[in-house]
Amino acid sequence: MISQKTRRGAVIGALTAAVLMAGAAPASAAPGDGSAYVAAGTVTLLGVPAVTIPPQAATSTDGPNTAQLAGLGFPGVLNAGLVSSASTRDDSTGVVHSEATLAGVGLTLGNLGTIQAIDVVCDATQAGITGGTTLAGVAIAGVNVPVNPAPNTVIAVPPGPLALVSLTFNEQIANPDGSLTTNGLHVRLLPLLGTGDLVLGSATCGPAAAPVPLASGAGLWIGLGLLGALALPVGLHAVRRRTAAA
Repeated sequence: MISQKTRRGAVIGALTAAVLMAGAAPASAAPGDGSAYVAAGTVTLLGVPAVTIPPQAATSTDGPNTAQLAGLGFPGVLNAGLVSSASTRDDSTGVVHSEATLAGVGLTLGNLGTIQAIDVVCDATQAGITGGTTLAGVAIAGVNVPVNPAPNTVIAVPPGPLALVSLTFNEQIANPDGSLTTNGLHVRLLPLLGTGDLVLGSATCGPAAAPVPLASGAGLWIGLGLLGALALPVGLHAVRRRTAAA
């Protein structure tokens, strides 16, 4: 004779199998990664030792998620006021957001000029990946760039064959892994000034992963039905025991 414990184990096993087969969410990849920093690069001016700037105020979706510095100071290359970056991931939706912000930027490199603010963002959602750059107060000789420059806007400074640097605003780089990198400003030194490059404001994100909902649809109803089928005999057994005791 099959014991009550054996029957209960069989029902629980059937419940588990039915929910897994009929309605549990399929396996999916982990949400995409994101990262950001406010400045990085290596430049060598003619006759001057190389200056290397490791990623400043760097963040990642794996942590740290936020970073802030009161200022940047790299003599002969760059200075800035308050700078910050952030990288976040929503595991329930797969959405990734990365951003970098710089205020009071001074491009002392080649006495290029100043920029009041650089804001860079990158967002990965189920609809796709987008990135953008917002500028304020660009005061660089020979440069006329809108507040929201088009992707990969390239300007030589000064214009013509004697340019010292190449400036790429709102640089958009599609990476091999499907992620997108947005650089607010990418400064590339040309031979008349030196070698190397400098990135101001960088945000990378995506691709977003598919969200992983709980069991739904037919699988959810089957699971609830089996739970009810399991609970009913247990409840009847308890009632019978109370009746017999009375």
